[in-house]
Amino acid sequence: MKRWIYIVAIAFAAVSCKLANNIGNTATELFRGEVVAKAGSHKLYRSQLEPYIPHGVSPQDSINLARQYMDAWAEDILMLDMAEEQLSKEEKDVTKELEDYRRTLLKYRYEQRYIDQRLDTLITDEEIGRFYKNHQDLFRLDRPLIKSRYLIIPADSKNLKKLRNLISAEEVADLQEAAMLASTSAMKYADSADTWMDGLTLAQELGMDYRNMLSSIKGQFMEWKDEAGNLHIAYIADMVPEGKTAPQEYCTERIRDLILSERKHTLENTLDQNLLEEARKNKKYVIY
Repeated sequence: MKRWIYIVAIAFAAVSCKLANNIGNTATELFRGEVVAKAGSHKLYRSQLEPYIPHGVSPQDSINLARQYMDAWAEDILMLDMAEEQLSKEEKDVTKELEDYRRTLLKYRYEQRYIDQRLDTLITDEEIGRFYKNHQDLFRLDRPLIKSRYLIIPADSKNLKKLRNLISAEEVADLQEAAMLASTSAMKYADSADTWMDGLTLAQELGMDYRNMLSSIKGQFMEWKDEAGNLHIAYIADMVPEGKTAPQEYCTERIRDLILSERKHTLENTLDQNLLEEARKNKKYVIY
């Protein structure tokens, strides 16, 4: 508690000279329990502020977080007081808006329960393949996809030539040797030859400008030297150019989401239709 009083006291000292002059009284009041700020006729209590200060943060961070929360609280309270003063009785009547919000929220919650209870989340490989085949235009690439092995290595490394050859190998033993050699010679090495990577992501991994990276691709390699004299080298194991259709395996998770979204939409429509049909059947909905 003493640490808390200390933090809030310092925060108040930063807010105004008046608070600084009365820091002893503020600390005493906090120790008795409670008020840490006042805005208009409203008070902010320590119990309201304390949950927003994580345990283990530094004293300075605690001060900053406390100040940010108190400022936000005061702005909210003062704006509300101003609205209460300036708006007419009619403008302050939010009964209809509250009821509309309540109805919307209740309908949303019921709809979510209805969908959760009925949504089939099992999606087979056959369904994924069929969706992919029937919706090719959804998977046109804005940027190329690349499978690669890449490293960042000093240009004068004695292992540069050997590593350049090894990263393009296909034999497991050669790739293991490449990884072992890179661990002691390279500043960075990653084998993503089995994983499709967005071209922009690869450029970020290599520390290259995206367009410069694309223009530096020569055959199955791309290479450039940075200002520090380090070589950035990537072996392109496979590539799908921009404008082509992404491979199915790259799209699998997105396809799952799209299929689930379609199923949810179907359930929503079914709910609406069933409600009307059931209401007509039971004479709960009648058109005169």
